[in-house]
Amino acid sequence: MSTDVKIAVVTGGASGMGRLTALRLAGCGVKVAILDMNEEALASTAAESDNLTAYRCDVSDLKQVREVIEQVETSLGPIDQLTHCAAIMPSGSLIDMPADLITKMMSINYNGTVHLTKVVLPLMQARKRGLIVIYGSIAGYVMAPELGAYNATKAATNAFAEVLIHENRGSGVHILAVNPPMVNTPLIDQAVQTKNIRESREKGRLASPDFIVDEVEKAIAKGKEFLYPGAEAKILTWLRRFFPGLLWRIIKAST
Repeated sequence: MSTDVKIAVVTGGASGMGRLTALRLAGCGVKVAILDMNEEALASTAAESDNLTAYRCDVSDLKQVREVIEQVETSLGPIDQLTHCAAIMPSGSLIDMPADLITKMMSINYNGTVHLTKVVLPLMQARKRGLIVIYGSIAGYVMAPELGAYNATKAATNAFAEVLIHENRGSGVHILAVNPPMVNTPLIDQAVQTKNIRESREKGRLASPDFIVDEVEKAIAKGKEFLYPGAEAKILTWLRRFFPGLLWRIIKAST
């Protein structure tokens, strides 16, 4: 972690990757604002360190995001780092999943990314410094039955992050797009009825949250802009690019 980071915002900070990231930052002396919708989990997480401050925030609501970020900058100080992890992952076939759930997922996973960056990035640009870590997913490149809605949200997030990186080079703001494989966090619980995800968890094939955060910290230190942590993420991305038909046959066989 950079010693320049004194104030950080972590979305989805009450569970999973967000919680782990927030606790690590807080352990290094960083004042961390954790944003989440789960008030009980927010309070429980914030109680683990005096450096954690909880804010209930629906990232799909731009007005709420603006208000919370203003509160953070007023109460804690100028934001040096934003790590955006907030997401939901209900699974099911596209024909069976209610349309309002599909659009809700897009509102949180993709629109939330847009809202956080649109509010925080200009503040960092004005100061000519800052770090934004956006969690996309290999699921945005590698599609799968029963994950179509989630795939769509992460494909949009990946595309948004890639263009954002290219548009903001030279601004003084370091943007890192992280595209992990499936990680063993509470997010997976929302899709555990999907056969290949359930079997991957049972057989220990899901990535470790600590491994992903370790890789993110290394990528930040090296100034990387894109991260595909682990061999699985790299192999799947390569197969999608060069052998999409073969990849679909593998995926269908596994489901």
